[in-house]
Amino acid sequence: MPTNPKKLQITLNVDDAGQLLDGLRLRAEVWAKTADYLDSGFTSEDAFICEECTDPHEARCIAQHYERIITQIEHQIERQGGLA
Repeated sequence: MPTNPKKLQITLNVDDAGQLLDGLRLRAEVWAKTADYLDSGFTSEDAFICEECTDPHEARCIAQHYERIITQIEHQIERQGGLA
């Protein structure tokens, strides 16, 4: 990852920002579950579909990357008065 990556400013309406966060949370969750599955070989969900990955460390890093994105967006939303 570059030490000083280019920053973007994106403008969304409140509903779209909420939908974006929902989608990112789902992606973070499925990657975290993939890491857990790769670690244990077990999942408690019948409908779970593992992401294409064979390394639990890589899957966990991807999940954490999604979480960092979510946190950044949430902080920006809070500074602008929240989603309400």
